[in-house]
Amino acid sequence: MATVRSQPVNGANIITLSRFPLLFVIVGLLYAPFPGSRSLAFVLYLFTGFTDWLDGYVARRRAIVSNFGKFMDALSDKILTLGLFIFFLTDGTLPPLFLFAVLLMLGREFLVTGLRLVAASRNVVIAAEWSGKIKTILLMVSIGALICARAMSHDFQWIPQIFVQLMHWFGIFLFCAGFYCTVDSGVRYLIRHRSVLTSDGGRR
Repeated sequence: MATVRSQPVNGANIITLSRFPLLFVIVGLLYAPFPGSRSLAFVLYLFTGFTDWLDGYVARRRAIVSNFGKFMDALSDKILTLGLFIFFLTDGTLPPLFLFAVLLMLGREFLVTGLRLVAASRNVVIAAEWSGKIKTILLMVSIGALICARAMSHDFQWIPQIFVQLMHWFGIFLFCAGFYCTVDSGVRYLIRHRSVLTSDGGRR
């Protein structure tokens, strides 16, 4: 069993933190005019998914699991996904109507993160809901599908448009499913851990 350490700077955490600059690189490539930029953005996005697995593997292998690493791993995933969805809103990949969904998702993440911080201050551990885990997977695959559709449209113009549209709408469908899980898991968090928000919270 890996030992939990408080050391904030280690190899696993550096891998985790690398996802922050990669978000800006991916967005920059999606804006870039040169051929192949969208495909490169897709490859880099897949790489961020690999780092999401790699940081945990390195932390467990070297017994350097830390509370900082756990927190930043979850936070980096939220920033990556929400940052890219905001980009998709600005460039028209997502319809303007989806702004409400993205804002609600943003509010949910702030709420759950705040709830966990309050719980941690009272020595209460809030485990992730199953719907929250599924939400993360659905949203990350949704982003991959939307970037892939852009790459197919811009860099592989020989691909029939019907396949590009199918990939795009597959990403939209996954976004809607992920949004449902976002709301569901947020409600579950509030109901199950509402005592944390009371003055005598901390009991489960």
